[in-house]
Amino acid sequence: QVQLVESGGGWVQPGGSLRLSCAASGATFTIYAMGWYPQAPGKQRELVATIIWNGVGTYYTDSVKGRFTISRDNAKNTVYLQMNSLTPEDTAVYYCETTISRPRFEDYWGQGTQVTVSS
Repeated sequence: QVQLVESGGGWVQPGGSLRLSCAASGATFTIYAMGWYPQAPGKQRELVATIIWNGVGTYYTDSVKGRFTISRDNAKNTVYLQMNSLTPEDTAVYYCETTISRPRFEDYWGQGTQVTVSS
């Protein structure tokens, strides 16, 4: 069992920045990848950024390229999402997700953190 705890959400004005964090903990496991999925009211949860844990591999959806940066701290089993130039369209609950490869392939989700962009 893996637990994910997100933090860093909040309210920011358009053009502002926020940094989200997600820490994974639990029994012995090996992370394969971690990602961020915002879910706006009335919309489906969608992937905006993901990072491969052991290697060089990141993915960004077009809407966040150049504005968001995903990074990791392997020693802390923590993934970060630096969000710059935020717009009201970025308002959502941001969920962290991890795919682990050991002891077996499984997906886990965090509880979500609210990001609100408004003036």
